[in-house]
Amino acid sequence: MEIKKGITIEINSTSMKQIALMLLLIVSIHLEAQQIVDLYPTSIPNSKPFPMKEIVTAKNGHITWYRKVSNPTLTLFHPKKEIATGAAVIICPGGGYSGESYLHEGTQIAESFVRKGIAAFILKYRLPSDSIMIDKTIGPLQDAQQAIKTVRQHASEWNLDAEKIGIMGFSAGGHLASTAGTHFNKSYIPNVENISLKPNFMMLVYPVISMKDEITHLGSRQNLLGKNPSTEQVMLFSNELHVSPNTPPTWITHAGDDNVVTVENSIRFYQNLIGNKVPAEMHLYPKGNHGFVLSLPTDEWMQPLFDWMGKSGFVTW
Repeated sequence: MEIKKGITIEINSTSMKQIALMLLLIVSIHLEAQQIVDLYPTSIPNSKPFPMKEIVTAKNGHITWYRKVSNPTLTLFHPKKEIATGAAVIICPGGGYSGESYLHEGTQIAESFVRKGIAAFILKYRLPSDSIMIDKTIGPLQDAQQAIKTVRQHASEWNLDAEKIGIMGFSAGGHLASTAGTHFNKSYIPNVENISLKPNFMMLVYPVISMKDEITHLGSRQNLLGKNPSTEQVMLFSNELHVSPNTPPTWITHAGDDNVVTVENSIRFYQNLIGNKVPAEMHLYPKGNHGFVLSLPTDEWMQPLFDWMGKSGFVTW
């Protein structure tokens, strides 16, 4: 199987795991071996029979995008044992809830964490669609909760500290991460083991936070909630309204000139974190527009993040 520049591959979801494993084997030879695991060991909750096929895009030997995701998975990146800190981050790539930027907001980020001794887990979450879900509004959140549950369940096996498991999200993936970090008191997945679904920390990068008309990213809202969401839905998924003293410590970064997802999303979330006395740190750049981290080396914009993790006690270098 040859991966060529700019290729798009349409894959039946029943064989998605096997094909994805083959793709990763081919396109990631510069990384240590990764493992892909199905997010749900048996049936996927809130799903219904569907003909939809997942679409994988690869460019220059790397998987760059997933679209029409219906089979959620976790891709595991483990650091070398001699530098492992025990901390872990679940990464939610962005893409307006219509796709997932797997390379720039997934693989490259995971590589940077691993170099610092932090385990990383890229979440390929289901994208909201009435064709595959009974209730598309909760599908991505279910997958985020299941990812937290899975990593926490395997903490001992994967040499992790179960109390140092965070979640990170970019753009719409930031909405998903902040939803997981503010809606953890209700389990949207089967959880008879009563495992905590609360991330220990959040890291939000130019995140969509609110579903309110004045500041939301309309495409993300329409994809998640539909074109005419109810007031109740808008309020439920406007995560700035759900910050409490129990919200996890949070690190945020955004650009002031972002003309896709207004920086007001981050500012309001930060203000409510501070108002609830939740430890929070925010880095705002005057320029960079949306997706600025895609053009900056990860070691440059992520260094303040690593410093924050150290100061907050989530890692010991």
